[in-house]
Amino acid sequence: MAQKTRVLVVDDEPAVVRFVRSGLNAAGYEVTTAAGGEEALELVEKKTFDVMLLDVFMKPVSGLDVLERLGPARKLPVIVFSAGSSVLERVMQAGADAFIAKPVRPDQLAQKIEEVLRRRKVAV
Repeated sequence: MAQKTRVLVVDDEPAVVRFVRSGLNAAGYEVTTAAGGEEALELVEKKTFDVMLLDVFMKPVSGLDVLERLGPARKLPVIVFSAGSSVLERVMQAGADAFIAKPVRPDQLAQKIEEVLRRRKVAV
């Protein structure tokens, strides 16, 4: 049996986290959640993930802060999902692998995850 893709979902809105977790679990992903940027950075130090779904607008540690602290040498693909598409250019410059606008359906997230993971495999 193939190992499930491990996804770290980072968002400070509990309703969004529940919705995304439920949809991705139903699609066969192994989902871990973090309620903010600091928690996400701690989890990345302790566990291995295949991809991170990251909200931008969080306090006190924003999604941009997380991208910057992970640094350009990171191996973990990051998909930013945010209600504010005005940050698209900034998050891509900060090293995000992809951007998807909220509101988003779980099938759209699953499709974007597979797309990013495929691109990463080809690049390796």
